[in-house]
Amino acid sequence: MKINLLCKCFHALSMVFFFSISVSSCSDPNSGKDVPNIIVFMIDDLGYGDIGAYNDSIDYTPHIDSLAIEGMMWTDFHSNGPMCSPTRAAFLTGQYQYRFGKRFEHALSARRKDSGLPDTVVTIADVLKRKGYKTGMFGKWHLGIEEPYLPNNYGFDIFQGLLSGDGDHHTHINRWGMEDWWSNKKLDMNQEYSVDRITKGTVQFIKENNNDPFFLYVSHLAIHFPWQGPGDPTHRMRGGDYTDDKWGIIPDKTNVRPHVEDMIKAVDESVGEIMASLKSQLLDKNTIVIFTSDNGGYRHYDYRFFNISNNGPLRGQKAEVLEGGHRVPFIIWWPDKIDPGEKTFELGMSMDLFPTLAAIVEAELPEYGTDGIDLSPVLFEKGKTMENRTVFWKMGDDWAVREGKWKLINMEGKKSLYNLQEDIGESNDKIDTQPVKRDLLNKEYNQMVRNILLY
Repeated sequence: MKINLLCKCFHALSMVFFFSISVSSCSDPNSGKDVPNIIVFMIDDLGYGDIGAYNDSIDYTPHIDSLAIEGMMWTDFHSNGPMCSPTRAAFLTGQYQYRFGKRFEHALSARRKDSGLPDTVVTIADVLKRKGYKTGMFGKWHLGIEEPYLPNNYGFDIFQGLLSGDGDHHTHINRWGMEDWWSNKKLDMNQEYSVDRITKGTVQFIKENNNDPFFLYVSHLAIHFPWQGPGDPTHRMRGGDYTDDKWGIIPDKTNVRPHVEDMIKAVDESVGEIMASLKSQLLDKNTIVIFTSDNGGYRHYDYRFFNISNNGPLRGQKAEVLEGGHRVPFIIWWPDKIDPGEKTFELGMSMDLFPTLAAIVEAELPEYGTDGIDLSPVLFEKGKTMENRTVFWKMGDDWAVREGKWKLINMEGKKSLYNLQEDIGESNDKIDTQPVKRDLLNKEYNQMVRNILLY
């Protein structure tokens, strides 16, 4: 009798305990999660000085600036390439994009249907998915437009967005006149503004996966041309050829900035809405949010369009190996884990995100490893510095190599050398006064090229 009574009491207590745990788990979506959610915002063509966190004169990016105030801001972070496809390949794989062929020095063309990120690579989405993450991508892919080069084949459970490099932000027609907005592998066309479509899909994904760890790649097409704010007119129609008319309807070609500012404001509102969704579902405390750009901004385009993006104190622009082509905003936010208001001057690269995130969630790297490094010590150890390393950028015959504060550039057949610690604007060429450093960096570049390039 006593044994049966004890068993019944134990059973009742067990049920109460189980019920209390279940209620707690339902009321707090973070309960039981051993790993953080991860959101990576990759903005297209956003310059170093295009947001308030990096430019005191800008007051219309409050949501993005809040991430910097509450998180950590990097002042020396770089996209792996001065154009979009190279950086996206490096971010997803943790490797130098040059390992995948010469075409990854430039943006991939939608005319090359047989071209894309090799389907044999392991991506950060693959690694996180094996760790139990739900994975979603919303926005611009630009790493292949047909099988087998589609996002769902690279670890993403859900993809909604465009496959090519640019499309009308309203009609979603790419520059070759093709319809280009997809839900997984099926066309899903409408005329909703690109930023709004991406935001809506992201918020819905969060709601549907709030009881599981999730990884979101939010890849805004803005502020890439066509330069269209939400209120600007449509430009492209199906069947047209916009290769020579890809910029949108710009009444004043000397001042594209008003259109771009409207796009930046739309992106900021998107960040705000997605962050509000996290907080309303009690997910914010256990979510890492990263905000960055795929390359620097255009100051001008072919000397036909002017006053486009803002690269702050940096010389150069998108498609150049000068700092303005690849030094980009980078903010990382994780409440109670990363101290608010932190700023670091350490060197970071797009390819570092893969090993950093993998280290944070204790996920296994691919057997062949990564070219990027784990930046997490800088995130969690106040004042932590990293050892100097050598990194490089290449685009056609132009290239640059960086080690510590020194950067050697080869542009249009002419070499120049800069001390970036003293001269972030690359205005004081030291090629003649620092011959030892010049020759050392030149040698290191040639050695890295031999070890990494497959062409």
